[in-house]
Amino acid sequence: MTLKSYKKEEKMDREFQKKFKFEGSINVLTRMMVDPAATEKRGGAKNLPLRRGEILDVIQFTNQEQILCRNSQRRYGYVPRAVMLPL
Repeated sequence: MTLKSYKKEEKMDREFQKKFKFEGSINVLTRMMVDPAATEKRGGAKNLPLRRGEILDVIQFTNQEQILCRNSQRRYGYVPRAVMLPL
């Protein structure tokens, strides 16, 4: 990992913590997959865009309906629990 990419990831992590009011270090709890039968969604202000079969890092189980996740492009957002499958 180059210094430039490391700085970029650090900046993205700080922006995530500010946007979602997340305190503490960012730890991946587990990895889950988006249901291949689910419909793809574009995402929104705080929602993560969904692609079928995509594997996401789970950052926080927020409530019964949503999970806070990170995708492979280091974008953060909420994902509905109904479309997530354990690996």
